Amino acid sequence: MISINNLTVTFGGFTLFEELSFHVNKSDRIGLTGRNGSGKSTLMKILAGVTQPASGIIQIPSSKKAGYLPQEMECLKDITVLQETLKAFAHITEIKDEITNINSQIAQRDDYKSESYHKLLVLLNDLTERLNVLDSGNFEANAERVLFGLGFKREEFDRKRSEISQGWNMRIELAKVLLSNPDILLLDEPTNHLDIESIRWLESYLKEYKGPLILISHDRKFLDTLTNRTVEIVLGKINDYKVPYSKYLVLRKERMEQQRAAFENQQKMIEKTEQFIERFRYKATKSNQVQSRIKQLEKVERVEIEEADNSRLYVKFPSSPRSGQVVIKAEGAGFSYGLKKIFSNANIVIERGEKVALLGKNGEGKTTFMRLITGELSPTVGKILPGHNVKLGYYAQNQEDLLQKNDTVFETLDKIAVGDIRTKLRDILGAFLFRGEDIDKKVAVLSGGERSRLAMAKLILEPYNLLALDEPTNHMDIRSKDILKQALLKYDGTLVLVSHDRDFLEGLVDKIYEFRDGVVKEHLGGLNDFLERKKIETLEELQFVGNSAIKEKIDGENPETEGAANRERAESYRLRREIEKEAQRKRKRIEKCEEKIAEQESIISKIEKELNKSVEHSCLSELLEDYAKRKSRLDSLLNEWEELHNE
Repeated sequence: MISINNLTVTFGGFTLFEELSFHVNKSDRIGLTGRNGSGKSTLMKILAGVTQPASGIIQIPSSKKAGYLPQEMECLKDITVLQETLKAFAHITEIKDEITNINSQIAQRDDYKSESYHKLLVLLNDLTERLNVLDSGNFEANAERVLFGLGFKREEFDRKRSEISQGWNMRIELAKVLLSNPDILLLDEPTNHLDIESIRWLESYLKEYKGPLILISHDRKFLDTLTNRTVEIVLGKINDYKVPYSKYLVLRKERMEQQRAAFENQQKMIEKTEQFIERFRYKATKSNQVQSRIKQLEKVERVEIEEADNSRLYVKFPSSPRSGQVVIKAEGAGFSYGLKKIFSNANIVIERGEKVALLGKNGEGKTTFMRLITGELSPTVGKILPGHNVKLGYYAQNQEDLLQKNDTVFETLDKIAVGDIRTKLRDILGAFLFRGEDIDKKVAVLSGGERSRLAMAKLILEPYNLLALDEPTNHMDIRSKDILKQALLKYDGTLVLVSHDRDFLEGLVDKIYEFRDGVVKEHLGGLNDFLERKKIETLEELQFVGNSAIKEKIDGENPETEGAANRERAESYRLRREIEKEAQRKRKRIEKCEEKIAEQESIISKIEKELNKSVEHSCLSELLEDYAKRKSRLDSLLNEWEELHNE
């Protein structure tokens, strides 16, 4: 269906990729992968006809229509959500207008046997058949169905686009693409601004889609669910695997190992042959054999090891200054936009060193709570107080859009850096993969992933003891997400995180606040503990558990019995929370005890080394006294540790 032949793209003398060739068949569902800046979005734009390559040919049948969702776009702001969505059916209106025009021409002609009259009839027939396929009758009902699936509520249909966020505007564009019923789907990171429920809906929708799909996504599960082929762009070339993403990773590793083994074997053979030639080159009795080996060597097809793309994001957050034990405290906090209540009566305590996730559907208040933490907003009821000596670093959901597009990469950091850190700006940018001439690029020409990395680099400039990160992995490639996660695991401050990425959250957070139906609930423990308590297998199912479980009724109960049952369940839930809190407090006490034990053991080991040396008599008595005190302290700590485990 699509043929890409010898495609070459260059930017200002830099070759992004060269002579790429591959074909897309009707049944192909392709995951386009590669690191940020490798050219994935550029290739998608070329396939969509938005930009042109330096050379090469893209062949798509003229009768086939592509639906393209870019990462970024400009849009009219003075039009409502529903009006914009209905533009998806503009092509049907055009077909109807063309059919009306052809019918008018036919009615005025009587040259029934002419070739031009026959062509009109054929065109009319083709257009009528196409209209029958595309025209389902009720455009508005179809538009509403898709908007509902993507998370919009009916009361939002008449809101202007200027009144909603970029994420919700992107959903409108996605709705238009899906409703236009294209023959080919080109989707560039469609899940970036979707909540979990909407991702699940989109997965179901795309599973039913019959045409070829080319997809860029940094969501492993999304790729594995929807694709059957992975095309990797690496260092200007492509590698094509007829499997989904997870299997591609396994096959890629195997292929690289086989390639390396074949290269090493061939190099040994070449080395031995060259040694033979060099040794017997001037020996007359061996001349025939030497010539034979020379010809043999000339005919060898050399095995080349594919140059690996070893560029890696390297993130290390600076050590954080010590804050008070309580970092954030919300007491009866709530927030409303006008008459619209977002959440209420939130009682939240975030302590030093905790890593906390905020989960829930879009619009339930996660980002609002982040803005309340930063002081950008104030609660409409209750209060939210920062703790002692809290220094906050904030990554907003639209952080990359807040960058000044006319600044260069270097200027972005240089404008805010102060003190000695200014001498390390190039090193910091290098850690975030901005090297050489990259630091002179304007922000306006950076990809979404590159802007995300630059925004994250700004957080390295100061030692914050509270990081509030709102969807930090949007636009980041899978490898960069993994490295950021490892950096956050080693971060010694407090972390508050909004994300819908299960791979990213697993093992990273130790407490969860669930925002749902205007209520904020605390769940102690990590993501797996949370899922186990919710009795669900996947994070996506969270969206469907809440209301139905709350409203569940016991058959045959009267209101009085039901009320007693509800009170019993509430008391049971309260007791479970108390038990969980006590368990978490105990875990923290054990961890602190283990840290103190390790500290004492380290000091005792150093003293023992000193005692083994020949030391002056005056120092010896002091060392022995200190040694005895440390051993006594260590014994007390070990007893305390044992008692904690036996409680």
